[in-house]
Amino acid sequence: MFDYNFHWRPVLKNLPDLLGAGLLTLQVAVLAMVVGIVIGLALALIRMHMRGPLYWLATGWVELARNTPALFQLFFFGFGLGAFGLHLSPFAIVLCGLSFNCAGYLAENFRGGFQAVPETQLRAARSLGMTAWQAYTRIIIPQVFRIVYHPLTNQLVWAVLMSSLGMLVGFRELSGETQFFASRTFRIFEYFAATAVIYYVIVKIILLASRLLAARLFRY
Repeated sequence: MFDYNFHWRPVLKNLPDLLGAGLLTLQVAVLAMVVGIVIGLALALIRMHMRGPLYWLATGWVELARNTPALFQLFFFGFGLGAFGLHLSPFAIVLCGLSFNCAGYLAENFRGGFQAVPETQLRAARSLGMTAWQAYTRIIIPQVFRIVYHPLTNQLVWAVLMSSLGMLVGFRELSGETQFFASRTFRIFEYFAATAVIYYVIVKIILLASRLLAARLFRY
């Protein structure tokens, strides 16, 4: 017979701490996306235009990021590097793990975006006297970002949700903070139900902001 008694008062009491942890979750996800975008662009360009050691390094990065569990990647930065005497803070572990994974996935998104832009546009830019750097930064890359805009939004949502794995390496983000309070009060259902709502709200805010930004950036 179901006789569980719900007690929401502990959750309401610690709600400010949970919301603060939610902001920390969003912070590490956004930082990981920024790092992932920069590295992902570099990986995509290397795989498209270079050969030799750099090409194989970029290919290995993408293959490992896309074909191994995110948890294993997180454990590598959390415990694998520790075997070599390099110990990172929980925040740095999660940031490195998410950045590594995001860069691998975004590299393929960017490569598809570059391939979707006709090569004639690059030739036209060069014929007008632009350097390769100017042609890419002013003509090609802006179009690529327009093409991969929605996959970027999906990746940010993924980063927010996957940051919950940080609780396994001692990171007190939203899930870690929830686990901490739930283990002290034994109100497991109440805390995780409230946390699910917070995650839902964060994701919906990201999606709404994405739509508003897209409406402003891509009106033409």
